[in-house]
Amino acid sequence: QVQLVESGGGLVQAGGSLRLSCAASGRTFSQYAMGWFRQAPGKEREFVAGTRWSGGTTYYADYGDSAKGRFTIFRSNAGNTVILQMNSLKAEDTAVYYCAAAKNIATMIGTKYDYWGQGTQVTVSS
Repeated sequence: QVQLVESGGGLVQAGGSLRLSCAASGRTFSQYAMGWFRQAPGKEREFVAGTRWSGGTTYYADYGDSAKGRFTIFRSNAGNTVILQMNSLKAEDTAVYYCAAAKNIATMIGTKYDYWGQGTQVTVSS
């Protein structure tokens, strides 16, 4: 059974940093892409960043006040873990952040993902 478990959320002041972790288990993820999404109150879920499990290719949302340039996604050498390093946080980054896994496709489209974690709350105070 596939499990994705996020951790690392919390309350931080604007301009600060947080590191989110996604621990993946239940299968071999070499053919998967991993993505981070977020959903703020009253808004639709949106893509933040993604990476192929093998090869290290990364891709980021690049629209509006998005994560590109401030967030970094990478795999941790310690087991099946994907990290989202978030710097220069803004109040607009406040949301529940979700980790997801998609088999055989690197995509920003949430409906293409097969598995989802339960989410971790990130709150940025201004």
